[in-house]
Amino acid sequence: MALDNLVQKVQEQVRERFVQANQSGTWTELEKNLQAVLQEVFAKMELVTREEFDRQAQLLGDARMKLQALEKQLKSLETQVK
Repeated sequence: MALDNLVQKVQEQVRERFVQANQSGTWTELEKNLQAVLQEVFAKMELVTREEFDRQAQLLGDARMKLQALEKQLKSLETQVK
């Protein structure tokens, strides 16, 4: 969804510049292909949404906490063995 918004914003900005440059006729031709090209470029960039990034960051944080707890437990067991 966020990617669609980005594509739409880029389209609007390009359209505004064409209108300002008095090239509105050229814009109609360009608009036909602009969205498809932008979608393809962004897909190749392998972008992730903010929600996915936050979810992965949370999972990483959880894993880090579990690892720290296991390291503490291991140290405790090692001292008991000695």
